[in-house]
Amino acid sequence: MSPETVVNTSDTVRKRANTSHLVSWLLLSGNRLVIAGLLAAVFFFAFTIGTFVLRPELYQMDTQGDLSERLFSTMITVIVTGATLVVAFGQLILTQENGPLGDQFERLDGAMAFREEASNLIGAPCSTKPSKFLSDILQATSDRAELIGEIDDTGNEDLNADIRDLTEGIHKNADGVIARLDGAQFGTFKVVFAALDFDYSWKVFQVERIIDDFGDDLTNDQVELLEELKDALMLYGPAREYIKTLYFQWSLIVLSQLILATAVPALIIGGTLLVTLDGNTFPGRTMGIEHIIPVIGAGFTATLVPFMIFISYVFRIFTVAKRTLAIDPLIPRGS
Repeated sequence: MSPETVVNTSDTVRKRANTSHLVSWLLLSGNRLVIAGLLAAVFFFAFTIGTFVLRPELYQMDTQGDLSERLFSTMITVIVTGATLVVAFGQLILTQENGPLGDQFERLDGAMAFREEASNLIGAPCSTKPSKFLSDILQATSDRAELIGEIDDTGNEDLNADIRDLTEGIHKNADGVIARLDGAQFGTFKVVFAALDFDYSWKVFQVERIIDDFGDDLTNDQVELLEELKDALMLYGPAREYIKTLYFQWSLIVLSQLILATAVPALIIGGTLLVTLDGNTFPGRTMGIEHIIPVIGAGFTATLVPFMIFISYVFRIFTVAKRTLAIDPLIPRGS
């Protein structure tokens, strides 16, 4: 069976990307602060165990604390530099929201034109809530698919099967996404994560393929119904991209705030350890490990917390961007 004859794909972006639940949780659905905490914990144990295994007498030999001084003085410089870059990065994001009155009017005009088109599809004013806005478009798309499903026997078994599979796939996929969008609050990842599951690109291609392959077996009215379904599917694309763009901006601003907030305690911890630690600060051993090694590991990990938060957020943003590179019916992945 050729790929073109497969009318429906999997109903979740995880299955379409062929990733495990664990990888999907780490990259997408997991709480970013929890992921950052796990990264910090892994780093702490790796650093502590690695230091003990490779140089078990490291800090016993370093009685003057030179190693600690070099380590934490470097980290303080890194934190200050990183926080400064975050502020500059945040200003760059805010710059996109500022501009002359004419530019702001064009943005508003374009947004209102799209909302008017979406309102014509929905048959009612568009909701101001992102999750409800997407749900209404999906429901209208599902309703148009239902009209396609009511097409009488065309006399072509292949056409009948493709129409049946297409309409059933749209209903199932749309209902699943609508259920996940219900009650989802924008600012969390739930809205965007649910929106990614509706595979509109493949469905648009299938509508085009059915019209092209079976045009002789379809009446003008039936072709018009398919074209209207295609229009509804295509409307979902820019709606999802708009919500995704807003979420990216929201997330980058939250990321900047978190990095700046964690930079202060990281500086306090790094500065305190810089001036107080030497090889005699925490004498003794437990289970063969010098007490100062886990102390250094904990302090080093604490100074890296802003970076761990940065990694957890950027991984999600990059993963979403990678899986939604094309807004048109072009699928940049194995299908």
